[in-house]
Amino acid sequence: METNYHYATVTEAINALKQKGFTVDFNLDDNYISWSSGKFKHDEFEIVETYRYEGNSDPGDEATVYGIESTTGVKGILVTGYGASSDSASAAILKKLGVKHE
Repeated sequence: METNYHYATVTEAINALKQKGFTVDFNLDDNYISWSSGKFKHDEFEIVETYRYEGNSDPGDEATVYGIESTTGVKGILVTGYGASSDSASAAILKKLGVKHE
């Protein structure tokens, strides 16, 4: 069974993922998770680790940090803010990320 960790801050989670080899900076881009050298469709990556952070009083302080590995072995990090918008990502991507969309 894999041990799950909770890090106190988003920065700590990112640093821990980097130490585990998640070095690429992923972004949401319509129907893809993109990075400087390419992009992956929803069926070309898996979410390996997830860390959620909730602000005490401001929903704008909420974030989710994802450790993602592509089917080709590229490992990276995606950080989304509160309520990742369906305007900027496809339903398939949002579903995989576990984000509710309308």
